[in-house]
Amino acid sequence: MNSYYADLHIHIGRTSDDKPVKITASRDLTFENICRECVDRKGIQVAGIIDCASPGVLADIDALVADGEMRPLAGGALLYRELLVVILGSELETQERAGGLSHHIAYFPDLESIRAFSTAMSKLVKNLQLSSQQCQLPAEQFVRLAAERGGFAVPAHAFTPHKSLYGSCAASIGELFSDAALEHIPAVELGLSADSHLADRIAELGGYSFLSNSDAHSLPKIGREYNVIRMREPSFTSLRDALYRLGGASAVGNFGLDPRLGKYHRTFCEACLSVATAPPPVFVCPSCGSDQVTPGVLDRIVTIADYERPEPPDHRPPYRHQVALEFVPGLGSVKLNALLHRFGTEMAVLHKAEESELQQVVGVDIARRIMQARDGTLPLQAGGGGQFGRALAKGSADQLSLGI
Repeated sequence: MNSYYADLHIHIGRTSDDKPVKITASRDLTFENICRECVDRKGIQVAGIIDCASPGVLADIDALVADGEMRPLAGGALLYRELLVVILGSELETQERAGGLSHHIAYFPDLESIRAFSTAMSKLVKNLQLSSQQCQLPAEQFVRLAAERGGFAVPAHAFTPHKSLYGSCAASIGELFSDAALEHIPAVELGLSADSHLADRIAELGGYSFLSNSDAHSLPKIGREYNVIRMREPSFTSLRDALYRLGGASAVGNFGLDPRLGKYHRTFCEACLSVATAPPPVFVCPSCGSDQVTPGVLDRIVTIADYERPEPPDHRPPYRHQVALEFVPGLGSVKLNALLHRFGTEMAVLHKAEESELQQVVGVDIARRIMQARDGTLPLQAGGGGQFGRALAKGSADQLSLGI
């Protein structure tokens, strides 16, 4: 078996004829541009593009297949220019009968199955051309519809305060899904403001694989978070087996930003615009006393946790806190392009380049920061309330407590 870099949550901003798909995403985030970015700059080998049920996106995919740029694989998925495996996915918003909203991603083996899913969803979604639309179904039925067409499902950004399984719907996954539906959910996506150390404080998640995906809304954000998946060959079937941990295949690494850099890591006060720094959980602003707050991911997890400290199962791979190159202070586009010219892709810079080699391209200070970014020791300022945290050029890496 071999290991592959995989980012399984990438949005599409526009179709090739400039029709909007993900309204909040970049206009240059087209299906083909995503493929090129993964191959030419990022070094991502398996890409989950999760707006493929959109009719306009399906038309773009059909055109690439007809032109010979992509071809179907025997194990499912599509192969772009013999270099990138594309997993076809669809993220939609579900609504529980009690009113809770959450996002979930369904992944499919081939164009036929996702086209069938698109046809079914067209009867339930007002505008299927657009990304992440409400499908007027509870999550249970969404998962069943995906499974009936050969797919499997993953709860997306499971802890964020807006439209997620734990963040806005339930304290337990069993509140949304029957045992029959759970059989078609092999993994849970952690989201930007959480990591394995936080999620493994919840007992019921011990049986699931964890995914750390970028949820990219622009080309530079692809690969901001990613996974290392060990499998027979990169394909839909092998990916599914890896997430279920069958036949020796599995996720063997999660790479992502320190949760403190996430937009919703700590509770944010809407009244005085302050981010909580007091020990979690905080649901009333310590600064002004307002209860008009956006709950933080850390604060929510502390509330529903079964364990005071993480209790990872034996199968859990390490979660590597790694600051993406775009966050490294002083590393602008010119120097980043110089690194890519020298080493090929961002994955090569982050995993293979020696510090002495980096120094030859960007100098001693930035090379040191890149090494800190790789091993998670860059000093950080926490995020909250929809604002990203940031890496600092100076300071101590432990100046902020994770609160766990």
